[in-house]
Amino acid sequence: MSTILLEARGLTMRFGGVTALDALNLAVHKDEVLGLIGPNGSGKTTFFNVVTGLYAASAGSVDFEGREITRRAAQEIYRAGITRTFQRSRLCLPLTVFDNIAIGNYQHLQHGLLFNLFRRQALKRQYQENLEEACRLLATFNDKLVDRLFDPVSALTMIDRRRVEICRALISRPRLLLLDEPSAGMTHDETHELMSDILQVRQRLREAGNSVTIVIIEHEMNVIDRVTDRCVVLNYGEKIAEGTYAQIAADAEVQRAYLGSD
Repeated sequence: MSTILLEARGLTMRFGGVTALDALNLAVHKDEVLGLIGPNGSGKTTFFNVVTGLYAASAGSVDFEGREITRRAAQEIYRAGITRTFQRSRLCLPLTVFDNIAIGNYQHLQHGLLFNLFRRQALKRQYQENLEEACRLLATFNDKLVDRLFDPVSALTMIDRRRVEICRALISRPRLLLLDEPSAGMTHDETHELMSDILQVRQRLREAGNSVTIVIIEHEMNVIDRVTDRCVVLNYGEKIAEGTYAQIAADAEVQRAYLGSD
């Protein structure tokens, strides 16, 4: 098996009397696409929130590239190389496509007053580098989006907004990308198109030597079947199955979790 990139051991998250993650052990291997699935309320998004520092774990640990990141600030985890998208859009709709993407590189940009006032050539280079990177990412998804770089995001379709969100997560060149239901709010055809985009982006990044590992939360099982190398199934905060999509789809406990029992 490939090198472990991220590993959770005994990860527990409690909200009062509710246990959202229950001593979860989960490993993500470098350069794979891992599907994280389970019924509503099974702990999938909570796992993302704990890994990215939005919630402080009640117990257990998370290691990334061999270093513990448990309970670190979200900004530190971002700088370590983990980014994400959200199920509900977090785009700033009045801002342009470029502004929204550049926000994703915020921690790597110079913001000081002296830099902006007196180092104008350096500021211009920084702006140009981010502009070129935004165009490159957008073109990987859809060449026509490059022409809309300075349009407000509010003018885009849902699928193009999702593309912008993923570009925003990728502009900092993360090593781990967490996608929380990227197909939410889209039609079947749009979902199929977006998944093709994601696979294409992953391949192009790999060819350029900037491979990215992906964990995707998704309720569309045809999506999971198509894009993932491996799946982990959660129920009530516990891991109940792990393997290829074919293996977990045939698992009786997984079927009971989704469909109930007689």
